[in-house]
Amino acid sequence: MTLDKSYFKSDAITLAKSLLGKILIREIDGKVIKSKIVETEAYIGNCDKACHAYNGKRTNRTEILYREGGVAYVYLIYGMYNCLNVVTGMEEEAEAVLIRAVEPLNEFEYISNKRFNQSYGDLSNLKKISLTNGPGKLCKALEIDRDLNGCELYKRGALYLSEGNDEEFNIVSTKRIGIDYAEEAKDFLWRFYIDGNKYISKK
Repeated sequence: MTLDKSYFKSDAITLAKSLLGKILIREIDGKVIKSKIVETEAYIGNCDKACHAYNGKRTNRTEILYREGGVAYVYLIYGMYNCLNVVTGMEEEAEAVLIRAVEPLNEFEYISNKRFNQSYGDLSNLKKISLTNGPGKLCKALEIDRDLNGCELYKRGALYLSEGNDEEFNIVSTKRIGIDYAEEAKDFLWRFYIDGNKYISKK
């Protein structure tokens, strides 16, 4: 069952925690690839120097952050890695959640070939764990690129989100990764992950 559009109207911090355990679904090449979201980071434009839309910044790239919550924001880092974000909140608020890591649930052979160009059975245990334990890694494994920028995640299509299983888990809150440039914002405890999950990007 896909998540309702109204689900995405909450602020980024609330959604960053709520999205843990939800299912990210990628439909491609006749496959329905499912993975569980296990790690997220919140970004809020009006107060967060790590956010692409900090202090009302608007560019062709960031304009999508000002849309009503529920669409995908996919951007490129280091000129080679795509990152998937979920735009949250109300229109003009410029908030989003980075999907930092997911746990693969099916189609292991397919994502292994996309990620490593190897059969899943040939992967070392370390490679199996690192299939999708980072924002660039999961986008490569699931073939998420900027063609999906603006995709409506509450509608079944090439990329969307659905409810997870009713499982209980503890949520760890900590500093976000790779934003040392963001002055005081680098210390915000806006990274969230499922305690004990082996697919998170960094303990």
